[in-house]
Amino acid sequence: MTALVPVTVVIHTLNEEHNLPQALRSVCLWADDILVCDMYSDDATVAIAESYGARVCFHERLGFADPARAFAIAQARHDWILVLDADELITVPLAKVLAEVVADGTTEICWIPRLNYLLGESINGLGWGADEDAQMRLFRRDAVVVTADIHRFFHAAPGAKEKRLKYREHGAIIHFNYIDIEQFIGKLNRYTSIEAAQADQLGKPAWLPFALIIALREGIRRYLLGGGYRFGWRGVYLTILMVGYRLAVQAKLRELRAGNSRSAVQAHYAREAEIYLRAWNGDRLDGAP
Repeated sequence: MTALVPVTVVIHTLNEEHNLPQALRSVCLWADDILVCDMYSDDATVAIAESYGARVCFHERLGFADPARAFAIAQARHDWILVLDADELITVPLAKVLAEVVADGTTEICWIPRLNYLLGESINGLGWGADEDAQMRLFRRDAVVVTADIHRFFHAAPGAKEKRLKYREHGAIIHFNYIDIEQFIGKLNRYTSIEAAQADQLGKPAWLPFALIIALREGIRRYLLGGGYRFGWRGVYLTILMVGYRLAVQAKLRELRAGNSRSAVQAHYAREAEIYLRAWNGDRLDGAP
């Protein structure tokens, strides 16, 4: 590629100084516009973005990134948008294909394979396979609609012309996903709270048999159908963690329905403590007044 491709690359960031250079290096030589939407990082993220010639805008910190993406897309210089996470990069073969998609003009939404690295190795399976985890990441701005659904923030507009690339033929977005179990559990806690709140708003069921069915289905999908057994200990524990993810969503949903907010429980504990403390009634253990 010699000429720059008329596309705006949108990258959201929060303390991504370790990952961001890789993402920027994979797009800065061919994308005409790069917009980094930063959620007020405490590290060198903004300086790194500017050193690669990216524009920078700012968005308040939230528990998940999709609102920041939408905010940045509204400020893109081009109709074509490529959404990239800071822990992702575009391969050379994929960049060439994306340039062809933009130039061709017969497609409005392009689904891109994404190859995930998890716990230190690439995992082409377990529900994270490159073709399984294809993402709606390249699109014309007017071809998508934005919703509040976590993990499904962008939806195709009615009648939009879609194209789905294949991993073996076209390369993939490389996603350096969960580094370790600690990071996985940290994100699990944040995302399950958001999903539970959305499920509550939609009136989804919160009864135990439903939760167990969802957990069983997740385990079968990841380990058996997704080939988790092929990935040794990583396959076992990633399956268990995802089953736990689904159970955590259901448990938090049940908690919401029961009115067990943190403030309500703390108030209840304070009342219970008073009952125990009143039993002292000013007495001392040694019997002295």
